[in-house]
Amino acid sequence: MPILKAEKREITGKKVQNLRKRGKIPAVVCGAGEKGILLQIPEKDFEKVFRQAGESSLVELEVGAERKNVLIHEVAFDPVEDRPLHVDFLQVRLDKPIRAKVQLVFEGEPLAVKNLGGILVKVAHELEVEALPRDLPHEIRVDISGLQNLGARLAAKDLKLPRGVKIHAPLDEILVLVEAPKSEEELKAEEAQAVPALETIEVVSKKKAEEPPSAEPARPAGGTSEGKEEKKEGKK
Repeated sequence: MPILKAEKREITGKKVQNLRKRGKIPAVVCGAGEKGILLQIPEKDFEKVFRQAGESSLVELEVGAERKNVLIHEVAFDPVEDRPLHVDFLQVRLDKPIRAKVQLVFEGEPLAVKNLGGILVKVAHELEVEALPRDLPHEIRVDISGLQNLGARLAAKDLKLPRGVKIHAPLDEILVLVEAPKSEEELKAEEAQAVPALETIEVVSKKKAEEPPSAEPARPAGGTSEGKEEKKEGKK
């Protein structure tokens, strides 16, 4: 189990930017019936642990003399630099089953793709499962080499999971399938639908030009990371 050291944090709100400049990430740990605790963690240490554990493997979080068994529940990333801005840890009990989404790793080459020119479509990239924290797999490997015919597919019920791990999703949920190759006529029709008419572009552009500028700058969907953090921590 990877170990990550953290320190308790007093800084909140917009002031957390100062932490990030010093290579620290603001974080919070909740769960196991305890009140949320504000933390700060070294960015480089977290990135190393996150690559190893992902969101479905246990991490031992050291906060001073305390040790907590946690999952990396949610990570907010900077949309431009792709750096972690805030981390939510979920503290868990080792004797109580939990649910988590586990990454799917597809292995092999389907015969329907190799021999028939089929198109492989990965419908799902993760699957929700239930298990004791220590039994949660880091990833689920899916062998797709047996997809021999066009239209062949694999559903959640077809997976072979480790002992103690149960699927917590519809068993008929399609994970991957092989589609028939498209004809030239179908490809041309799709291209024609994807290109908007010139008149439509001109009308939209003219309409936008006539609209007065907004009094407030636009915000990204979901608000800023600081606003998100203040909202979370304000609930505590």
